[in-house]
Amino acid sequence: MDLTDTPNPPGLDGTSEELFALANAVAAVIGGSVAIEDLDHRVLAYSSLPGQRIDELRRRGILERRVPDDPEQLRQYREVLGARGVVRLPVLAPDELPRAAAAIRAGDLPLGTLWAIEGETRPGEAGDRALLDGARLAALHMLRRRSSAELGLRAREDALRAALRGDGTAPEIRFQLGLPDRPRLTLLGFAPAAGGPDTLGPGAVRLAAAARHWAAVSADAAVAPVGQTVYALLPQAGPDEARRLSEQAVASLGRTLAAPLRAAVSRPATDPAALPALRAEVDDVLRVTTASPDAPGVAALTDVHAQVLLLHCADELARRPGLRHPALDAMRAHDRSRGTAYAASVLAWLDAVGNIAEAAQRLTVHPNTLKYRLRRARELFGLALDDPDVRLSCWLQLRLPPDTPWSAAQPPTPATGLR
Repeated sequence: MDLTDTPNPPGLDGTSEELFALANAVAAVIGGSVAIEDLDHRVLAYSSLPGQRIDELRRRGILERRVPDDPEQLRQYREVLGARGVVRLPVLAPDELPRAAAAIRAGDLPLGTLWAIEGETRPGEAGDRALLDGARLAALHMLRRRSSAELGLRAREDALRAALRGDGTAPEIRFQLGLPDRPRLTLLGFAPAAGGPDTLGPGAVRLAAAARHWAAVSADAAVAPVGQTVYALLPQAGPDEARRLSEQAVASLGRTLAAPLRAAVSRPATDPAALPALRAEVDDVLRVTTASPDAPGVAALTDVHAQVLLLHCADELARRPGLRHPALDAMRAHDRSRGTAYAASVLAWLDAVGNIAEAAQRLTVHPNTLKYRLRRARELFGLALDDPDVRLSCWLQLRLPPDTPWSAAQPPTPATGLR
């Protein structure tokens, strides 16, 4: 039997029903149950002919729509995907029936595998031809389904990217993203953590991994990569659910991309026009959490609000270096040239809210030494540390990294700009 001549059921147009019909056609030649699987070992279709040979492993795969994990089975999958013809495999358990399998490919691109439990009598060359023809036809159907799904994915990706950029009205965004009439929008962002690789690979790889993950856990989510960040929009998710899904995604995508990730969760919003503001919030959180290896894997603005505020202070001083207190630059220059520690001493005293003993302990110096340094800081640099506004200004500026580019010609990229 040449499966190339097998007619397609009318009106199915490459959907999963075609794969079920194809599995039945192969099973009719082989004599045993047939399953068509993707690369994640999910059962896409299976045969259902009366009297076909079947065992408990195949029944479990059909019921769970996924083949049970087993290290020895993974070796068999690698063997099948590496072969160009039919592979006959030894049984792995006493109650398992013998199987033959073939890789499903589009050229050199692997798409999945086709498995058949062999009948009482091995069909020989006819069975091998049926398996190989079935794998070839399955590849056509899977590519057709993938192309349709990828077109929809790309449209939603482009729509989300435009919405994050602020393009379009709220009704347009709602229509393009298929949002409900009363959405509860939560934007998630995922980016590599400090100490991980500088890149997560090509955008297509990151998008494919993220899209596959969200298709499994939240089919109505829209996903779009921008730079090193992958954004996911949840149309209807409360804060607890959004955080739980983010934690799952960090674990899953981190394994897939072989990189430690950080996730940011925005506040909920009901207006699609608020998406640029949600993106700015997510970007702020990721600026904090991706910079520290000790940061939490998942965070919202409320978790890192103080650090975000300090970053915005640094941004403003980078844009307008004239706002910086000149005494602090002079004090740091003095420390660098003379080997003194006035800046560290003033900051420790401010961090300790004026408690000399506590600040001296942090600096591991005698309290009298700290008192002397504070007095000299007032005398040398004109710091009016008795003024609470001056103390606040000094504390904010001293809390920022000493190498902050105060005189940078270019201001920091706005959070809402697509990079």
